[in-house]
Order: sequence, then structure tokens, then C-alpha cells
Amino acid sequence: MAISITPLADRVVVKPQDAEETTSGGLIIPDTAKEKPQRGTVLAVGTGKVENGTKIDMTVKEGDTVLYGKYAGTEITVDGDEVMIMRESDILGVVKG
Repeated sequence: MAISITPLADRVVVKPQDAEETTSGGLIIPDTAKEKPQRGTVLAVGTGKVENGTKIDMTVKEGDTVLYGKYAGTEITVDGDEVMIMRESDILGVVKG
């Protein structure tokens, strides 16, 4: 999916994964009880930030699957898709494999 937004500095655009529809036991979860997803795919990254005169490059890249805090970032709609924009520091880790 191509997006028409370029994040600035240390910001990242993330597409959240869909919330779980069923439990591991097969029960269907109603919309009102679904947990907000805390995992998503990085769609775009900023250029990094400058701190004390030194440029700090971004450690995540487009296509990475990341975990982020429950209340991290700001939800926005870009080209009809719900995405989140957050600081790289709001990302807790990169999922491998």
C-alpha cells in the first residue's frame, strides 16, 4: 500500500494489524470487547532527529512489523486507510520472523 504522507524527523507511520476476531478456543469476540491492536507494519519513516548537533538515524524501516504501546501515536486516515503516526521511541520492538 502506497501512502501519500511523509513523516518528519523521528516519526513513523504504522498500519495497525486487525484486531482478533476469535479467541484461541474459537469464541467470536464482539466489536465492543476487542482489544486495540498493538502490532502493525511500518509504512513510512522520517529521516531521523538531530540531538546535541548529532544526527540520529532511524532504527526501523518500511516493512518492519513492530510492537507499540497501547496508547502510542495518533490515529489518522490517509487515502481512506486508518493508520497511526508515532515517534520511533513509542515503538517497543521489532518482531522477527
